[in-house]
Amino acid sequence: MQSQGRTAVIAGGATGIGAAIVRALSAAAINTVIDYVGDPTPARALVAELASRGGKAIACEANVSLAADADKLVAAAVSQFGSLDILVNNAGIEARYPFVDTPDEVWQREIAVNLSGPFYCSRSAAKQMIAQARGGRIVNISSIHEDVAAPTNAPYCASKGGVRMLARTIAVELAPHGITVNNVAPGAIDTPMDAATIADKKLDTELLDEIPLHRWGTPEEVAGLVLWLCSDAASYITGTTVVIDGGMMRQAGSL
Repeated sequence: MQSQGRTAVIAGGATGIGAAIVRALSAAAINTVIDYVGDPTPARALVAELASRGGKAIACEANVSLAADADKLVAAAVSQFGSLDILVNNAGIEARYPFVDTPDEVWQREIAVNLSGPFYCSRSAAKQMIAQARGGRIVNISSIHEDVAAPTNAPYCASKGGVRMLARTIAVELAPHGITVNNVAPGAIDTPMDAATIADKKLDTELLDEIPLHRWGTPEEVAGLVLWLCSDAASYITGTTVVIDGGMMRQAGSL
C-alpha cells in the first residue's frame, strides 16, 4: 500500500496519541480526516498545522458511539478525498470506580465509545474498502488492559478485551478482501489522560518500577508503530495485537 494519495480516518485524532498518529500519517503523504466531539478548536488547529506543511486534512465532528456518525466520517473521507484506505480507531475514554460502585452510565458510556465505536467505524470503513476493491488497513488503539487486569477499571478493561476479539474476528472475515485488522496495545504513554498519575510522585514511581525500560512511552512512538502497520512492510500481519509498553506486561502486577 503506497502512501501517496491514500486517505485515513483517525477517530479521536484531535489530541494525544490520536494527534501524533495524524501527524505521522500526514508526514507520509496520507490525507487525513480528524474526528472530534464537542469543541472543534484542537482539530481545526491540527488541520491548519498540517496545511502549513503541505498536508491535506479535514476535521469532522462525529460521535463514534453512534452508527450514523461513523458512516458520516467515512462519507466525509470519500467526499473530500475520493477514497478511504486506512481507519484508525483511537477514540477512547476511561473513568475509575470500585467495581461495586461503578455507575451504570459509566459502564454504558465506556462500552459505547471504546467498543461500539470501533465496531461501527470498522463496519462502515470495511464496506467502503470492499467497494473500492484495493484492500485497506484497520488499526485499533487498544491497551495492555485487553490482557492485564486493572482493578477499579472494569468497564475500560472489558471494552479493550472486546476490541481484541473484535479485531481477531473481523480480520478473518476481511482478509479475502485484502483488508488487514490489527490492534496496537500501548502501556504507560505520556498523554493528558495520565497527567494526574505523572504529577503524583508516589504513583509515578510505582508505575515506573513496573516498566523494565523505566520510562513513559511517547505518543510519537505509538504513532510510528501505527504508520508501520499501515505500510507495505506489514502487509502480512493481521488479526493480532502489537504491544508497545516498554516491557510492562512482562513485569507488571495488576495496577
